[in-house]
Amino acid sequence: MAFEPPRRLVRALGETAPDGDDWLEQLPALAEQAVALRELSVERVQVPGGRSSLVVLVRTAQGTPAVLKLAPPRARPESERAALAHWGGRGAVQLLEPAGTGEGVLLLERLHPDVSVRSLPEARALLEAAGTLRRLWVEPPDAHPFETVAGRTARQAEAMRASAERDAEVAPLVEAALAAREGLLAAPPEQRLLHGTFRQSKVLAGDRMPWLAVGPDPVVGEVAFDLARLVRDRVEDLIASPSGPAITRRRIKRLAESLEVDRERLGGWTLFRAVESGVRARRVGRHQDAELLLEFAGWL
Repeated sequence: MAFEPPRRLVRALGETAPDGDDWLEQLPALAEQAVALRELSVERVQVPGGRSSLVVLVRTAQGTPAVLKLAPPRARPESERAALAHWGGRGAVQLLEPAGTGEGVLLLERLHPDVSVRSLPEARALLEAAGTLRRLWVEPPDAHPFETVAGRTARQAEAMRASAERDAEVAPLVEAALAAREGLLAAPPEQRLLHGTFRQSKVLAGDRMPWLAVGPDPVVGEVAFDLARLVRDRVEDLIASPSGPAITRRRIKRLAESLEVDRERLGGWTLFRAVESGVRARRVGRHQDAELLLEFAGWL
């Protein structure tokens, strides 16, 4: 079959590599090779799919439903493989091929790709997502290969400063976010392996367990960093509500208390991550997303 990348993937990869690269051009051949090597039967490409990888629903030679995932090097697929291997299926999708037979290619257990925790009512979705996230917060392996929160946010902070220099409108929020980051990194608590890009849509229904996380961009750091992204889930609904600021404060309090995370640290990382995402969206021309995120950040 033709492995045509979904438009969502093409658009997102264009944002992360505006000068382009040849991975998308190579993708059909890479997918065909990966399928043939593993003797897989292809059902369909998952659409709209992810923003950093091609996801193909397949069956193994034994007839087992599975997922073949192909990602470019800049999406750090080998880091994802290492994290999934370390979790060993506890709270996350399971690797069917832990060692791998091709860089950037993951063979994973099949979950229910069209049923995420986001489909649940908001309060229950938040509870189920938080419970899934808690299971992932484990000690990282010795001599681990993962990026740290300090390192990742240093790169992000540099890009934020550059954006603020060109765009005075975002400068005050960027200044507040960078100050929050500096204070948070001054005395970080214990370090854990984190999902890195966790949100409700990253938790899918499974057969082995009711809910399992997918698509990590793993990082090692404090758990409040991971939880911060969950605070702003369904941001469009928060912005549309006249009680949005109050709901956000209650959400921070509830998540902090239920997962035993310091509320102030959670609020600080929520601010930093919202401003970083908003500034990045503004930089690549996703103006509606940027407006929502920066308005949300202004509440914090």
